[in-house]
Amino acid sequence: MRNSTLASKNFVPGQQTAQMIHDLIRVLVVGAGGLGCELLKDLALSGFGNLDVIDLDRIDTSNLNRQFLFRAKDVGSPKAEVAAKFVMDRVPSCSVTPHFCRIEDKDAEFYSQFHIIVLGLDSIDARRWMNSMIHSMIEWDDDTGQPQPGTARPIIDGGSEALKGHARVIQPGQSADFEDTLDFFPPQVNYPLCTLADTPRNAAHCIQWAKLIQWPIVKGQREPDMDQVDDVQWLFETASKRAAECGIEGVTLSSTLGVAKNIIPAVASTNAIVAAMCTNECLKLVTGCSLSLDNYCMYNGTEGVFSHTFKAEKLPWTVTSMKPLKMTCDPKETLEQFRERLCDNSLMRLKNPGIRKPGNTIYMPFPQVIEQECRPSLKKTMAELFAEGDLIYVTDKQLVNPLNLKISFDATDTN
Repeated sequence: MRNSTLASKNFVPGQQTAQMIHDLIRVLVVGAGGLGCELLKDLALSGFGNLDVIDLDRIDTSNLNRQFLFRAKDVGSPKAEVAAKFVMDRVPSCSVTPHFCRIEDKDAEFYSQFHIIVLGLDSIDARRWMNSMIHSMIEWDDDTGQPQPGTARPIIDGGSEALKGHARVIQPGQSADFEDTLDFFPPQVNYPLCTLADTPRNAAHCIQWAKLIQWPIVKGQREPDMDQVDDVQWLFETASKRAAECGIEGVTLSSTLGVAKNIIPAVASTNAIVAAMCTNECLKLVTGCSLSLDNYCMYNGTEGVFSHTFKAEKLPWTVTSMKPLKMTCDPKETLEQFRERLCDNSLMRLKNPGIRKPGNTIYMPFPQVIEQECRPSLKKTMAELFAEGDLIYVTDKQLVNPLNLKISFDATDTN
């Protein structure tokens, strides 16, 4: 390492800094797929000596064309464990600790061990959960309103979609976070339920029919887990029967997973470029050798090679904000309609919210026994359930901490 005009005043070039990166800095890589494999390789070869990787998937044959840490003999094995062993075999000076589990299985104590969190995820929901977890760990200084030193772990988020990708640096509590930029991601394709139920025209309709209509009837309130083989197999078999009845072809196990999980084809070169950008940002953050990205870089390889950086701005309120949000309701609006608005709200994009107020659970979607007890509340009006100014707590699977909303009644405005 050598000095430069772009380095911070605290940057110390030389072997001492390189040794610090290797011995003291601990980095968590979230995801061991196409992007995660590249990240582990780049970080290890850049001198980071203490890496952890968390992933709940097992290796599938379809992964082998781009997830280069895996071989045919590894099919069926946990990605995190195989990736960790491969990297350590190639870079013996690097220690990689695998975690074969869901990110939700780990608590704040686990995530607080790391200096930097690097995301190599293919899911918006998983990114939102990680963003929520890291922000929930912040301890705030009452005098300055800023995070106390050492409690805000930087997040480096990488994303790859075919020939497009991005890298971004999130300084929790200071820069724009994932919630501030949800509009960067287009909403997922929705299918009219009447089409799925009555006139399916293609394989995707049959798969969504199995997931959205048949699954709740047969399996109940539990949502299908697209990382569980049994759930995917059930959807595949159910969709295949529906397709056969309607004379539709094209339902395969791969297409079932792709439609149900909204998978976009990956390109190895895009993963490599995005991982390199993320690794550079790691080096910048821990050494000060250059200015960090402020705060978003997009890459486009569809026509030539193009990249662009810009600063995403923080919004006045997001689901990671500390202050409660005033939520305007029509007094005659039902709780069911209110929940639908929470899901449609562009700042929240909730999936299946639960609602409670101090000392009283109003509605919880899980477990089923509690949902059945709470179900009558869905038909009650907001005025029956709440008073003007009531503080309510909204939970959702994408959030670590509940949202604090303050109820305000106005019959003319429910937007």
